[in-house]
Amino acid sequence: MTEHTGHTEHTLKRVLPLLAAAVAAALTATACGGTEPSAEAAPESSAEAAEFNDSDVMFAQMMIPHHEQAVEMAHLAEDRAGAEVRDLAAGIEAAQGPEIEQLTAMLESWGEEPLPEAEARDHGMAGMLTDDRLAELERAEGGEFDTLFLEMMIAHHEGAVQMAAEEIENGVNPEAVELAESVVEAQEAEIEQMNGMLGGAGSDSDADAGSAPEASTGPDETEGDEAGGDGEGEAAHDHSGH
Repeated sequence: MTEHTGHTEHTLKRVLPLLAAAVAAALTATACGGTEPSAEAAPESSAEAAEFNDSDVMFAQMMIPHHEQAVEMAHLAEDRAGAEVRDLAAGIEAAQGPEIEQLTAMLESWGEEPLPEAEARDHGMAGMLTDDRLAELERAEGGEFDTLFLEMMIAHHEGAVQMAAEEIENGVNPEAVELAESVVEAQEAEIEQMNGMLGGAGSDSDADAGSAPEASTGPDETEGDEAGGDGEGEAAHDHSGH
């Protein structure tokens, strides 16, 4: 019995190291096999994220200063505009501020730099205000500011829509194209809103102008009274003559 037990222990001492080595080898093979697909998938994912072309880069580089000027215009409205235009300007700033950050991050991920503002303006972006026009807006107040702001921002938005439409047609980066589609949708809606606000201001002016003739009826009535008075005088003269 003791001899058999000793033989069993001796056998186990020989087998266990072999089993341990086999298990370790199997685990190593499994681990290596599991990491290979991930290593292959990573470059594919990076390549997909980095997919862009010149149109994508141009869109981001040009839209950043374009948005920055819109935000600058919106700041002017804070202490110059009426309530309705102030609310509109606040919405524009809230939407375009984060888009500037997104566009900047996209350029960084592509290894590209934003354009200096002066260089961006040299490209003649549609809707961008010249320094003189921006100074004109800064000098305006009240109703004059509201009208100028709406007219200038409509043209500014139309320029952004044009730039975004070109990106939708020519860009290949999914994030950039999606942002361009969002710009078109949001800014076309705001263009319609601003045109309506300008029309409302015009209607108010027309209403004021329409009330003017009522005020001018006074002289007509006075003339009538004078004519009546002359008639009465003539009648009195005729009567006295008789």
